[in-house]
Amino acid sequence: MFDHSPQPDRPGIADPGPGRRLGIDVGTVRIGIAVSDSDARLATPVETVARVTGFRDEDGADIERIIQLIQEYQVKEVIVGLPRTLAGQGSASAQHAQLIAKRLQGRVEKLKQQGVLPKGARVQLGDERLSTVVATQAMRSSGVSAKKARSRIDQAAAVEILQSWLDERASAMRRQSPKPGPRKGIVKD
Repeated sequence: MFDHSPQPDRPGIADPGPGRRLGIDVGTVRIGIAVSDSDARLATPVETVARVTGFRDEDGADIERIIQLIQEYQVKEVIVGLPRTLAGQGSASAQHAQLIAKRLQGRVEKLKQQGVLPKGARVQLGDERLSTVVATQAMRSSGVSAKKARSRIDQAAAVEILQSWLDERASAMRRQSPKPGPRKGIVKD
């Protein structure tokens, strides 16, 4: 059912074009959510949702809320953070991320068929190595107390996941764009 050594998707490949992206940090207790601007350049925190959907459950309130946000923001891509070890191997938490991604993909496909979401909308797995560590360090350095940080860390991790995706996507899109040719002008003898 699950790939035990999953690889993240790569930004910019078969890119669905301009539009908002939603970043998701899946935890066993909470799910952090971030969204990009319509130009897909900057990620900002949205909210933290209590995780209720398990491996054998039907879609719970967490999936329903994420679907509401996908519709509200008319998202082109949903980036679910894929936890991996520093060596690039799948972690135990990777199964949770794959579960949420699979369920969201099924729902996104239905919404596309109903014409509620753009045809190119999709769910991708993004590399989330060290996202929580980076988010925690950023919050500490900005003076956020440990108590306040707990309620915001999942959103901050989602921002890290999404911003990393957006930055890699922008780089990939620059590499793919045609290079300008020689300037045409008047040729003098």
